[in-house]
Amino acid sequence: MVAGELLQEQHVLPDSTPDGGGTEGNTEEESGYKELSNGSVHITLDPKTLEQELPPPDEKEAMLPGEQNNEALETRLYWRRFAVLAVFSLYSLVNAFQWIQYSIITNIFMDYYNVSSIAIDWLSVVYMVAYVPLIFPATWLLDKKGLRMTALLGAGLNALGAWVKCASVGPGLFWVTMSAQIICSVAQVFILGLPSRIASVWFGPREVSTACATAVLGNQLGVAIGFLLPPVLVPNTADDKDLMGHNISIMFYGTAGVSTLLFLLTIFVIKDRPPLPPSKAQAVLSTGPAEDYSYKKSIINLFKNKPFILLLISYGIMTGSFYSVSTLLNQMIITHYPGEELNTGRIGLTLVVAGMFGSILCGIWLDRTKTYKLTTLIVYVLSFIGMVVFTFTLNLGNLLVIFFTAGVLGFFMTGYLPIGFEFGVEITYPESEGTSSGLLNAFAQVFGIIFTLIQGQLTTDYGPLSGNIFLCAWILLGIVLTALIKSDLKRHGVNMSSINKGQAVPTELPSENLSGDVKPESSSLPHQTSI
Repeated sequence: MVAGELLQEQHVLPDSTPDGGGTEGNTEEESGYKELSNGSVHITLDPKTLEQELPPPDEKEAMLPGEQNNEALETRLYWRRFAVLAVFSLYSLVNAFQWIQYSIITNIFMDYYNVSSIAIDWLSVVYMVAYVPLIFPATWLLDKKGLRMTALLGAGLNALGAWVKCASVGPGLFWVTMSAQIICSVAQVFILGLPSRIASVWFGPREVSTACATAVLGNQLGVAIGFLLPPVLVPNTADDKDLMGHNISIMFYGTAGVSTLLFLLTIFVIKDRPPLPPSKAQAVLSTGPAEDYSYKKSIINLFKNKPFILLLISYGIMTGSFYSVSTLLNQMIITHYPGEELNTGRIGLTLVVAGMFGSILCGIWLDRTKTYKLTTLIVYVLSFIGMVVFTFTLNLGNLLVIFFTAGVLGFFMTGYLPIGFEFGVEITYPESEGTSSGLLNAFAQVFGIIFTLIQGQLTTDYGPLSGNIFLCAWILLGIVLTALIKSDLKRHGVNMSSINKGQAVPTELPSENLSGDVKPESSSLPHQTSI
């Protein structure tokens, strides 16, 4: 038995039977009391108290499994969910590869196109710039047209941008490759917000965090391959630009072929949602009439949610720091280790692959414990420690040390990404997962732009040490903001509850509300979605 597995009291509304069905002529209601028992605890509560909406469970309550036998709404898991997850993860991988493929060999593209390092940095920054103004129409499209349409746009634009890059092979065609990268950056807007939506609408409550982590892992794997392959495919042949162009062409055409295949798979595999919902939380949402949904009101509700605002800023700081480190890694390493382009790519690979393991382990941990805030805070603190160690060991002259410190930094920094997604979904339920994830990504892009430009300038003017210290200070602020987040696990509360008349009833009352003369607080769930 794992820690926290305790017997729970079942709380049933006065007009409900244990299996969720209604009863008529309930004689116990006439006496004004309702008896609740699970075989080990016997409690008598005032029915007026039971009729109140209860607050969502905190992490302490969430750690209790609270299995309920009543199934008011039918749920089912489909094998197709794994195919949907795989196809999405793969085209997300290709999009992330196209983001970082220039930055990891900055000096080579500077020489080939005869441009400055700032121009090459903008091939990465444009991903972040495009995301900010387009996130609202993208999340609106996801809510109105569904997962399939959004996925097709993401995969299709990703393939289109890859083919345009094939036409940019030529020393005077930097503007073409920039145009292609802009197309890929627009594709990213229809990709980054989907992991939590796919996990929620296709996967059950015991696997939803792991599924989200796996979906994010695809993007991380793309960054890892983007660190590894370009230095291998495009070695530094400064004396032979024709050979350099030939090598660049091979990389571009290979990417275009793979992205086209994945677009075709997207057409046949990805659907909006399964015939039956995978969890009670999704079943409850599906009972609400679509015409009651207001995208504008959803956005307003999210910005009124103080815990979510704190998460927006802290998530933006952490993810923006990761974007900045990834973009400027070549410049940081080459400053201290000239001519080590290949090892720079391997260091980047180590950073991201370690983060992939961190993502999966954190996803499994969240599915088992539901300790979202505690896990987020611990990972944040360890990311800060990793960043400090990486910063002050960068100039030691030992590449093996850099490999190790980059791995530690990546394990926690990139492992944080799916945790933030899932935590955001929990504290904003029943708002759309795509909208909350989209806003988190938007803040990540904003901070990524600011951090990349400032750290890049600091690195150019004063060296990598000052730029990394700048990031350390911001990550420390992120720790403080994360500690201030109030953890209300609303989605988990619905999944672990009884369903009566479409209303969610948490599985456990806080200890201070167990007496019949104490009224619980009213639920803070937004009401724009009918339940």
